[in-house]
Amino acid sequence: MSNFDPNAILRGAQLTVVGALRALQNPGLFKYEHYRQAAIAVCAGILIRFLIALPIFALKATLWALSFAVDFEKATWDDKLVGGLDFIAISVLQVPFFLMSLMRYITPTLDHMFMDSLQWVDQTYREKHKSEDRRTLRPMYYPNLRMYSTHGDTSKRRAPKDAALAFLLRFGRRAAISLVIYILSYLPLVGRFVLPAASFYALNKALGSLPASMIFGSGIFLPRKYLVVFLQSYFSSRSLMRELLEPYFSRIRFNKEQKRRWFRDREGLLFGFGVGFYIFLKIPLLGVLIYGIAEASTAYLITKITDPPPLPTDSDQFAESQTRWTNKHEFLRLPLANLDAHHVDSDKMQKLSFEEPLRQGKQFS
Repeated sequence: MSNFDPNAILRGAQLTVVGALRALQNPGLFKYEHYRQAAIAVCAGILIRFLIALPIFALKATLWALSFAVDFEKATWDDKLVGGLDFIAISVLQVPFFLMSLMRYITPTLDHMFMDSLQWVDQTYREKHKSEDRRTLRPMYYPNLRMYSTHGDTSKRRAPKDAALAFLLRFGRRAAISLVIYILSYLPLVGRFVLPAASFYALNKALGSLPASMIFGSGIFLPRKYLVVFLQSYFSSRSLMRELLEPYFSRIRFNKEQKRRWFRDREGLLFGFGVGFYIFLKIPLLGVLIYGIAEASTAYLITKITDPPPLPTDSDQFAESQTRWTNKHEFLRLPLANLDAHHVDSDKMQKLSFEEPLRQGKQFS
């Protein structure tokens, strides 16, 4: 089964909705503290829109002042300039998404929301199966995961400002590449091939040569705007997933190669989950609030695509064991109505190489 097959993408999109509904059922999200954070999030959304609109407004004011000396009645370049800058800010440079992601490095609210939601997932699991033999149930996620340091090995601790700087450099590099590609697409003769070629390069490894070639061929005839939105949706959904999973990876320490294999084995489902929330994040003003719901939903996602973590003292081989998604085929074959059903073939489950292996129970509730 391909890691990027349509069934995995569809299941990821389904988990977007199911995870959001589960997160909203958590009464802990409606505590006073979270009400306050929600209000702050909405205010932040308004501020983000204002920051994006400010240079556009300044340009409009300048053009309005020039209109007393220059006749713009028959000109169209001024409208195209304003519209083009707005499109570049939102769709090319992804400024709203950048500012929402940057909030993680300013306040620990998102990390707390992830852990609170993970505790809620465990509580609802126990409540649902309270009449069953506890020995047949899966271990809990929250009790052990909360014992992990968010900085991992203290000898390799990275200061928050260093993590924020790394994020800024990572986003700046991606924004610069996007802007260069967008500018090159206006070159005469070869410009029409720039965005389709970028699409082929981005999707060749994930989808294979044939689907990527089909996208390249159709991209030559599509308007530039649609190709930019398509490419940025793909890359932004991947970036969104990496940011949403940061509370998990900040505790369970993977090296670079292990993390690459972890994402590779789950990329189809993660793309479906990420692009679903990315679409909701584009709702004006409420985007920051939805970002918080996405973080809470990621706690539910983790219980579907990973094994419960062991105690920190027994975690030496845990990261390596998680690079392969052992129950992938079983989970992707489940009907939507039975996502919480017990559907595990224990003979196919890979044994974890711990001194005390984790119990295999109902994995999907």
